[in-house]
This record gives sequence, structure tokens and C-alpha cells, in this order.
Amino acid sequence: MPALLSRFRVDLLLLLVAAAWGSTYLVAKELVTPQSVVALLATRKLLAAVIMAALVAARRHRITQAELRSGILLGIVLTAVFAFETFGIAHTSATNAGVIISLTIVFTPILDSAVSGRRLPGRFFLAALIAIGGVALLASGGVFQAPSLGDLLVLAAAIIRAIHVTSMSRLTGNTPMNSLHLTTVQLSTCAMIFSAASLFYGDSIPHFLARLDPGRTVLFLYLVVACTVFAFLIQTWAVRRTSPSRVSLLLGTEPVWAALVGIAVAHDPVAVAGYVGIALILAGTAWGRSVEQRHRLASSFSRQRISPSRVNPGRAHRFAQASSEVSVGTALPTAAIPHADRDRQQGGCP
Repeated sequence: MPALLSRFRVDLLLLLVAAAWGSTYLVAKELVTPQSVVALLATRKLLAAVIMAALVAARRHRITQAELRSGILLGIVLTAVFAFETFGIAHTSATNAGVIISLTIVFTPILDSAVSGRRLPGRFFLAALIAIGGVALLASGGVFQAPSLGDLLVLAAAIIRAIHVTSMSRLTGNTPMNSLHLTTVQLSTCAMIFSAASLFYGDSIPHFLARLDPGRTVLFLYLVVACTVFAFLIQTWAVRRTSPSRVSLLLGTEPVWAALVGIAVAHDPVAVAGYVGIALILAGTAWGRSVEQRHRLASSFSRQRISPSRVNPGRAHRFAQASSEVSVGTALPTAAIPHADRDRQQGGCP
């Protein structure tokens, strides 16, 4: 009974993280305008980076040169993800943004396959076509027309996010890295780039902050605290108390929450064809994730049987987590960060 209650608590907290991530599209939609995108991102990343840096300082563990180097490079790519994604949210509905970005789940294995030369089963590409067909239906409403600028920007963000996840696996390689340190460096890099960009484009940071009334301030703090810091701590805590597959399954419900919030709360207009498109995207990404995971595990097991000395299950395990636990949305993609070795993750979590 205690074990059952403990598992229920872990599952519930992970679902809360997925729901929080799913809600970020609507929250960002309420806060952002095309002119305030950069200022919003700069302010959000600055505050999040300060909080995460305080956590690093409290643990009294130094950030290594490898973590700093990899974090800066990944942070540059992550900056592009957030820019395309948030500009896209400013030009489309919260529902469309939250569902389209989930295509990262199918883009990532395709990109990794192209880089590594590892072939994917035909069923995966069928799943990807189903998901992409769903995007076409959702974006067009069943009528033959060009997708909106916002939809295209979010689609570009999904592709760049796939590059981010694949790059993370390549850059970290076999080097043990603390995920808290890596996240903090990435956030700090984003904060510096967006802060510099805010000097030349759109609203300034002081102007953006001056326009925050009490209600918008609460929404802004929700983005930073609930969708970044809370999500990171809960995920790092939960992955050590349940299986990676279970974490992936629960966090993979994020686009479902995004659709529910967008339709039920924001009352985004969705035609019948749009609902069919949402169903196809969710089904295609879920099937693609399942096919890719089974294929990767089977391939890893087969190589290990043939030549155990040449197989690195730790790296395969970390990338499996990265590719299948992509945190989509405007929330921090901590799920895409390869988790550090457990002996390096002492304390710092709830």
C-alpha cells in the first residue's frame, strides 16, 4: 500500500508538470504581443536563471568547463527555439501552438537517424505522416489554404527543438553532466541573448514590466516558477523514483492538456476538421514515440549481445529519454536534458 501511494504521488506530480506545460501556450498568449516577445523572453529567462543559479549555489557544486561549454552552445539553439515558438504563439491560437509543437517527438528520431545512420522502421514514418497530416487539417480547418504565419513559426520551432535534443545527445556524449548545471547555463545564455536583443527590437524590458498589472504579473510568475523551476525539480525528483518510460508517458500528455486548455478555457475556434487533425497529431506522435522507443531498446540490446564492450547503454538510455521526453511548449525543455549520473544528483530536489 505505501508503494502504491508513492507511485500515485509521483504520477500525479508528473501529470501536474504536463498540465502546467500545456497551459503555457494560453498564458504566453495572454502576455505576449509581436512587439513584446523579446522583452517577455528576456525577463522570463533572467528571473528563471537567477532562481536556478541560486539552487546551484545552495548545492555548492561548481559548474564544470564541459557543462559550461555545452550549455552555451545548447543555449544558443534553445534561444532560437523560444524565439520562433513565442513569435508563433503571438500569431496563432494557443491550441494550434500546443499541438503543432508536439511534432518534435517525431522530428527528433528522424534527425537522429539521419545523423547517426541508424535506420528507423517503416511504421515510424507512417506515424510521422499521420501526425503531419493532422497538422495540415488543424492549420487549414479542412479548407485548402496556406497555413498561418504563426503555425509556420511554431512548426519551425518544432524542427529546431529536434535539433536541440539531437545536439544535446551529441555534445554531452559519455561525459557525466549535472542537469541542474546544464539547465542553468542554457537559461543564462538565453537571458543574455534576449536581453541584448531587447535593446534593438520591440518593447524594452522596463517598458514591458511597467505594463504588467497584478493579473498579468501573476501569469508571468506562473510561467517562471511553475513552468520552469517547479517542473525541473519535479522531473529530476521523479525520474529517480519511477521508470523513464513512465515519465515519458505521463509528460507526453502535454499536447492533450494544451488542446484542452485552448479549447475549454480560451475558447479557441476549432472546426470539425481541426478536431480530426488534433486526434491525428496526438495518435501519430504517441505511436511514433512508442515505435521509436521499442526499436531503440531492441537495437541496443542486440548490439550488447553481439559486442558488450562496444555498447554504451548509459548514452542510449539518456538519448531515449531525451527524444521521448521532449518538453514541448514555451516551458523549459528540461525533459530533453540527459539526466546526470545519480551519484552527482545529491539533494536539491523535493
